[in-house]
Amino acid sequence: MKIILLGAPGSGKGTMAQKLTGELQIPQISTGDIFRKNLKEATPLGLQIKDILDSGGLVPDEITIEIVKNRLAEPDCNNGYILDGFPRSIVQAEALETFQNIDCAINLSVDKQIIVSRLSGRRFCPDCNGTFHISALSDPEVCPVCGGKLIVRKDDREETVLERFRVYETTTLPLIDFYARRGKLITVDGSGGIDVVYERILNALNK
Repeated sequence: MKIILLGAPGSGKGTMAQKLTGELQIPQISTGDIFRKNLKEATPLGLQIKDILDSGGLVPDEITIEIVKNRLAEPDCNNGYILDGFPRSIVQAEALETFQNIDCAINLSVDKQIIVSRLSGRRFCPDCNGTFHISALSDPEVCPVCGGKLIVRKDDREETVLERFRVYETTTLPLIDFYARRGKLITVDGSGGIDVVYERILNALNK
């Protein structure tokens, strides 16, 4: 099954993708993970996109499309995949149609204020790559897994979160209509606990 996960930054796409990969035995393809890996390793791509991501902007379409096209051509995607973070625009969606035929696009619908609270409360551990929320931490500065010092990633700062949401509304939101017109859109309420939202997705897929 070839699935696209849609939703604003912080809507839970990454978490739901990870759970679906175990259920469906297909890989999660996250452009965000690919970009962060290149940033950490300071690759030519990482250096090229660093300033863009730090300011809350989007990586140029031609770079993102080529990365995704190459990734989906790998053998582990033969039986399907879950796209998390791609496409982000109509241009990317139209490009995807030239080399893949997806089965459905799942849109996680979450209120803007909930998203801002989710993202601005996230903390990241550079030592073990863990991500946590302050609501679940006894100490918002100490990693509960390895004891490392937790930080707020630049793209999780409130001003950056609001900018990311603005970019989402202008470039990514039209994708909902794009896939609805193709009869491939499934909209799921993304508010509530992880297991509750996941059950909604499974029910929608089964239908």
